[in-house]
Formats: sequence, C-alpha cells, structure tokens
Amino acid sequence: MLKEIRDYSGFWDVIIIGGGATGLGAAVESASRGYKTLLLEKYDYSKGTSSRSTKLVHGGVRYLQQGNVSLVLEALRERGLMIQNAPHLCRNQSFIVPNYDWWGGPFYGVGMKVYDMLAGKLGLGPSKILSRDETVKRIPTIEAEGLRGGVIYYDGQFDDSRLAVNLAQTAVEQGASVINYMNVTGLLKSKDGFTSGVKVTDTLNNDDYELNAHVVINATGVFTDSIVKMDDPEAKPMVQPSQGIHIILDKEFLPGDSAIMVPQTDDGRVLFAVPWHDKVVVGTTDTAVDTIDYEPRAFDEEIEFVMTHAARYLNKDPEMKDVRSVFAGLRPLVKPQDAKGTSAISRDHTLLVSESGLVTITGGKWTTYRKMGQDTINQAALVAGLESRECVTENMRIHGWVKHQDISDPLHLYGSDAPGVRKLYAETPDLENKLHKDLPYIKAEIVWAARHEMAMTIEDVMSRRTRAILLNAKASIEAAPEVARLLAAELGHDEAWQKAQVDAYTKLAEGYTLG
Repeated sequence: MLKEIRDYSGFWDVIIIGGGATGLGAAVESASRGYKTLLLEKYDYSKGTSSRSTKLVHGGVRYLQQGNVSLVLEALRERGLMIQNAPHLCRNQSFIVPNYDWWGGPFYGVGMKVYDMLAGKLGLGPSKILSRDETVKRIPTIEAEGLRGGVIYYDGQFDDSRLAVNLAQTAVEQGASVINYMNVTGLLKSKDGFTSGVKVTDTLNNDDYELNAHVVINATGVFTDSIVKMDDPEAKPMVQPSQGIHIILDKEFLPGDSAIMVPQTDDGRVLFAVPWHDKVVVGTTDTAVDTIDYEPRAFDEEIEFVMTHAARYLNKDPEMKDVRSVFAGLRPLVKPQDAKGTSAISRDHTLLVSESGLVTITGGKWTTYRKMGQDTINQAALVAGLESRECVTENMRIHGWVKHQDISDPLHLYGSDAPGVRKLYAETPDLENKLHKDLPYIKAEIVWAARHEMAMTIEDVMSRRTRAILLNAKASIEAAPEVARLLAAELGHDEAWQKAQVDAYTKLAEGYTLG
C-alpha cells in the first residue's frame, strides 16, 4: 500500500483522515462501492477513543430515558447487524438492573419492554422482572442489603480494537489502501479553493507525500477541529470532549455471566460492571475536559467516583490494590448551544460539508459506526460527483467472520484467522508459550500481529492487537522485553530499537496502574 501511494499520481476518489471506528467504517463503505479509497491514520487504528470504550454494542438505554427514540431505533438495528456481521467479536450479553426502590422494578420493567419492542426482529432476548432471589442467583456478589429484585435485559458486547483491526483488513479486501503512522499535515486546495487532497508525512520513514483526491473526509473524532482549522482557520470548534474512565477488576468481583447496569449514578450517568476477557470492566464517568490528548489520564476524583459506585453495588468493596488497569477515553460530543453538562449531549452523529468541500463526520458511537460510514459516503459521493452506487455493507461479513465460536478457545477472537495463528506455533513450538503467567496471550499472537495486522510497536500489540495493557498493566510491562524481541525479529530492528520501545511502553503503561 505504501508502494501504491508512492507510484500513483492520479486522483483518489476518496481520502479518509482518521483510523478509528468512524474512519474505518467509511473506508469499508467507500471501497465496497468500488470507489478508489485511501485511509490515513496518524498513529494506529483505534489508538484514540475507539479502543477505550465500555466494550458495549448497545441501543443506549439512557437515550431512551432522554426521549431520543430515533437514536435508539437506529442503534438497536445496527447492534443486530454488528452481531450478525462480526459474530467472532460481538455477542449477546445479559444485563441486570438491580432494584433497591419499590418503584424501580415496574419502572425499568416497562422501559425495557419498550427497548425490546424497538429492537424488533433484531432483538437479542426478552427482558423480564426478576425476584430478589433470582437476582442474587445471577449476580452472587450483588449488594444484598435493601435489594428488592431486578430487571434483566439483553444488549451486545464486543472487543473494540480487535474489530477496528478487522475492519481495516475488510477495507483492504474490498480494495482500499489503509496505512497507519501517516500524519496529515495540511490540505491541498485547487485554484478555486476546493479541497483537492492532503499533505502527509510517513512518521516511520520520514517520507512526505502530496496526494490528490476528489473528496477528503475528516473522521478524526475528538481531533476533528484540528483538521477543520486546516481548512478554515476561522472555523468555530465543533467538538466538546468528555472524558470517561474505566477500571478493570478480577473476575471474582462479578463471577457470573451477567453484567450490572446502574441507571442513575450521582452525576446522572449510567454505570456498568461488565464481564470481559475473564475480568470485569467498571465505568464510566462523564467529565468535561478542555485539553485533547492522545493519551488521556484518569483524574483522581474519577477513580474515586467509580470505586465508590462499585462498592455501593458489590458486596466485596474493591480497593486500589485490586485494580488491574485504569484507562481513560474522550468522547467526541458535538457542541450544542444549550446542553447543561456533557452527559446531556446527544450521541447522534453530525455531518458537515465546508465551503471548500471538506466532509466532516463527528459524534456518534461505536454501535452506529456502519451507518455513520454509509451516511458519510453518500454525502462524499455527492460532493465529489462520483457515480452513485448502492450501499452493500448491511450484510457484509467482517474479516474473521465465523458463525459458531467456542468462547473457551483462547484464540476465538481471531475467528477465521485462528488456524493461521496455530500454524505459526506448529512450525515454531516456542511460539505456543505464554507471554506472561498473568496474561492470556501466547507469543504466536505477537508474530501474527506483525505479519498480518500492521502492528509496528509494542504499544500496538499490547494495547490494541491484544488487550494486555487493559487486562493487567503491570504484567504487560514485564512482558514488554519479550514482545520487543519478537517484533524486532519480524520487522528487522536492532537492540537499540528494542530498548527504546521497552522504555517508551513502560512509561505509557505505568499511567494505567494505580501506583
């Protein structure tokens, strides 16, 4: 793909800036319609917001509460399509709303029936009211004092950065070029002021390019305004970033298969405790922030907020020493004129075309990534005057698609690629050994990531190809030298590179630990 951008001097139909959920969805959409498509990502796929989600594919119960039925309808439909199109990564998850008020059971029972009804044929299972005993049976570690019962409902769960990698592969299979570590430094303009391409630097090789396009799409999430300013320095900011954090606890804190959903925390947000990769993800917060960082950090008060709420609903109160990892992400909320607080801002996506023809897509959420891509490419094709072509992504299988998965298989997330990973250790038995006793990953996964998934750094592997930094940040630091050795052998780097990589990764991962 690097060779193609070096050798191709014509116009790309579509150039997409940003390799998160939105950009990747647009790339799959564009390439599958037969448009000549290029996606450029400054760092790595899903490095920003898209690898830092609550790992849910959901309609959004709280949007129902806010009365945003159209968003819930769209998200529930897309949830069904996502589980259908990437069953190796997305699956049903039961959620229980514990009820400590006499009115809570009936109220949420009715609300979830509406949720079921809106899902229609793509529903995952009927909700129902549970007795106190049934609730405790499903969640043995629930705080029993004052518990009256609960409501069970069904939503989806997934692995966000693994889906991002598979979407990049899907886009390539459809004919797109997608390249990470490509920093867009400016926009090209035609004589009449129309956006006609991008200036870009390959940050790994220090090569500069000027690439022409019929239309340029800005899909950079929380960094949207930096690209908008390249187009028009006078443009008003579009994005109000909001930070959400999550903590990771061991499975013993939530040993069953069901997740907990708390519909109303002290700050008016929904709080989740969700089983994930044999751990528990607890979050999230909603904190308005002014600075936009590629590596946001959890504030002390956010950690305290999540820990306090976790203790309120679990009979074993988690302590700081129990936290295996803490991670923060920024939501690209679109600035409204009148919302009070970021939790009141809608997750609808917003499409904007500037006077120069730059197409900007922002807002939204992972669940609706495909629909965002469809809407964006519809608009981009109009701007570029491209031949109108039908959307074909609704039933398109994502790379790795396998219908029936054995979830107990450690390689099940690779789907149809799992035999390829096994072949690596069949040929080199050492690659079947675990990276670290406290992590579920084997050495073959590192080699696979370098050969087939465009992983270029320890961080790419530990944060997004595997989820080691999230499952146990300290163990991932201890495994870093071995990861560096395996990557260096694959990518042709020396010992100095290995040392620099280990140092950089250690510094990064220490920010995911609580001392």
